Amino acid sequence: MTTSTLTDTAPRDRAVLKAELWLMRLTVAAILLQTLFFKFTGAAESVFIFETLGAEPYGRIGSGVVELIAAGLILAPATVALGALLALGLISGAIVSHLTVLGIEIMGDGGLLFALALVVFVCSAAVLLAFADRLPLVGPRLRARPRAGLQQ
Repeated sequence: MTTSTLTDTAPRDRAVLKAELWLMRLTVAAILLQTLFFKFTGAAESVFIFETLGAEPYGRIGSGVVELIAAGLILAPATVALGALLALGLISGAIVSHLTVLGIEIMGDGGLLFALALVVFVCSAAVLLAFADRLPLVGPRLRARPRAGLQQ
């Protein structure tokens, strides 16, 4: 059995992969941007989360600003890898907070915030893997090795 790389696949397969990566990028950006309303308006759920973490209001506002930056970076073709890395870092902190301090369910949400965090984590990780060779500093080293490249 042989393994094929992205460059070995048919143009239709490359187009499908490109569309899937765009869908993941849009999903991450949409979830991050959607939560900004709640963070920036001081919604009860957001205030509760950051009070519990001992980071209200600066952690709430600061994380919102960083999420806005991550959403913009992941959508821009030139900075998609940085955006995915930043989103992955942010959401990793959120997931750890859920698992160690907050719990899965926040104020009766049925675990929705935790589930959205998991979606952002998976999508950000997949996008980062696909575009890792575009990262500053490490990207040139990754480009030097043979890999399945995705040209945008």
